[in-house]
Parts: sequence; C-alpha cells; structure tokens
Amino acid sequence: MSQPSNRAELYRQVFDQAIKEHTTFRLHAERGREFLFVARELLTIPQDVDRVSRKLTQNNIVNERGRDFAGMSRLILPRNSDDIPRIVRLLRDPLQWPGERTPFVQPHHAMVGHGGNMHGHPGQPPQVAGPLPAPDGARLGQGKGVTVGVLDTGVSKTAEADHPLWLKGAFLPRADEVDAAYAHDDVFAAEGGHGTFVMGVVRQAAPGVRLDPERALDPAGLGTEEDFFRALTSFDERVQVVNTSMGCFTLDDVASEPVRRAVAQLPADVVVVASAGNQGTNRPSWPAALSGVTAVAAVAQERDGTRSPACYSNHGHWVDACAVGNRTSTFLKGRWQLPGLPAEVYDRFAYWLGTSFAAPHVAGRIAETMTTFGLSAVDARAKLLGGKPEFFPGYGIFVD
Repeated sequence: MSQPSNRAELYRQVFDQAIKEHTTFRLHAERGREFLFVARELLTIPQDVDRVSRKLTQNNIVNERGRDFAGMSRLILPRNSDDIPRIVRLLRDPLQWPGERTPFVQPHHAMVGHGGNMHGHPGQPPQVAGPLPAPDGARLGQGKGVTVGVLDTGVSKTAEADHPLWLKGAFLPRADEVDAAYAHDDVFAAEGGHGTFVMGVVRQAAPGVRLDPERALDPAGLGTEEDFFRALTSFDERVQVVNTSMGCFTLDDVASEPVRRAVAQLPADVVVVASAGNQGTNRPSWPAALSGVTAVAAVAQERDGTRSPACYSNHGHWVDACAVGNRTSTFLKGRWQLPGLPAEVYDRFAYWLGTSFAAPHVAGRIAETMTTFGLSAVDARAKLLGGKPEFFPGYGIFVD
C-alpha cells in the first residue's frame, strides 16, 4: 500500500488530467487566486450587456450574444481568446468608464465537487469500506415528510438495488439524474459515486427523509454556474432543505452572481446547506459564502473519538457550522485505479473525507430537527446552531 502523501499526489493528478481533457474549462493559475472558468465566455447583466459589448468592440475584441441564463447575459468571444480574467479586470476598471457606472461583468466560473478538486483535496480518494449496519428502527421516523434536494453528480442507477436498507424508495429515479460514475468499464471517474455517497450521509442523519437528487456535476466532479442554476430549478418535489457539496472560487473573490441569483429564487423557507471546500484556505467558496447559505467546514475524527479542525477544510468568518468530514456511506461496485498503483475493488460502500460529507450530515440533522420538534427548516436550522460556542475559530458551530 502506498503512503498517504503519494496517494494524495496521484489523486491530484487524476483531477489535473480531468481538467486538461475538458474541452472548454481553463485554469487561472494566479497564485492564491486560482479558479476554473469556461473559455470564451463573459457574463454580464441585461442592463449592461450592450455597453459591455461596445467596449469590447472598441478594444478590438469581437463578441456575440450567447444564450442567457439565471437572469444573466452571456457574451461569446473569439476562439483564440482564452484570457478571460484579464478582459474582466479591464472591464471592471472604472477608468474604462469615465462619467459612467462601471458595469457588472464576470467570467463564467466552473464549479467542482468538494470530495476533491483541482487545487486542493482532502488527501486521498475514497477507500474500501465494509457495509453500514441497518438503520436503527427507532429512528426511521426522523426526517419523515421532509425532502432534501441534493445537487451533485446524480445518483447511481443501481442505488436502490445496491442499498435497499438505506436508499430504496427514498427518491424518484429519473434517467437525467443518473451518475455515469465510471471513466471506462468499471473504473471510477474522479468523483464517480460522489452523489450516491452524499445521499447516504443525509439518510444516516435522518433515516426517514426523502431525497431529490439533481445532477449538477459530471463524474469527474466538474460543472458550471449554469449547471448549478439548472439543477437548483429542476427539483421534482417540494424541497425544504438543499444540500450542495460543490462550489467555486471566483476572480478576485467576487461573489458569483448567477449562483447568488439561483439561490435567491428559492422560496424563503428553504434552507441551503453548502460545503466550504477542501483547499485549507479562508478564501470564500460560492455558494457557501453567500449570506443566508449555511456554510459547513469539516472536522477530523480519530478512531478514539478525538475531534479536531480538519487541516484540509476551508474556514473563515463566512462559515456557519462544522461536522465530521470522514465518513463511511453508500457507494457503488467498481474499481479505483490510481496511476501506477494496484486497483482497489469496491462493493457498494466506501470511506471518504471532505467538506462534501460534513455538509450533508448537517442537512440531514436539520431535517431530523424539523420532525423531532415540529419546526420549519429555517427554525430547525436556528435551533441546531443557535446559542452554542464556535468549535474553533473560522469553523462555526459543531453539529454532532
């Protein structure tokens, strides 16, 4: 067995390769300000799109209108124009707009699953684990009548058959929500099975809860702000809580406007729970850092029960809560193949760590608190987090 540090580097290589192979994503590699974006695309707002288009033309940058989404306007630039960050900074410069209001403009950011990603992950891919014990019969009513929406890679097409005790009848199976999961044959993609794992974490916290999975990430754990918006507006059922174990960094750490708008269109009584990210930084990750979103950091739990702030977890004033990030949950059959190492064979269960798995525990505990005390999601969140000391500076309230 390789050392963890070697596994971490090999795992990183898997994500790096997934990005290199992506036809439209680019990495802005400015140190301390890294983020992924969609090549050739600028986003602005309808009231600014004509001014931005004219300014681009004045700077000899050809552009055309693309398809709008989330109340945003999209401009498409030439095929040889990948320097989106430089162009956005140019357009944000007030000196470019003497006597005028500076328009809103941003890149079209890519989003990543927080089980691992391109510039920071918790140190290893999932590990083989034994089956979970059957749900406690005395807890089957916890979360009953509550639906948690899960924005992720989707759900395994065999999830109900593989996990009859944990997932059978818990969600409405739909073809457009299936996680393709595998890079080829039965070999997992970088985040194949991520959504199925997250759903199991929610059900462990609230065994009676219903789930509504929506696919916002591909099996490599990559998506866009547009994918996030589409998924957040596609629920099949009336959700009370939403879990999103994904996020993005942005140019100059400016809030993602399409993500903000997507969250803002939800009913006021819906609670959104988002993972903080795994880069070990206090840089804001979106949507977690949005006002009103419950941002969740990760705590590391040792075998003896000792808990400490997870070194990989993002943290900061914008984080509301934390929970144990290393968990065993529902997974798929298949193989994990890291470069140069023997394949590891999985049989429906895995052990994984990341803020991806702290967040759904908090989402499930909100659902459980709703049914235990007869509360709305908003009031249950307040009860769960209110009146308690911070676990550790920048990590928020610990949720057991």
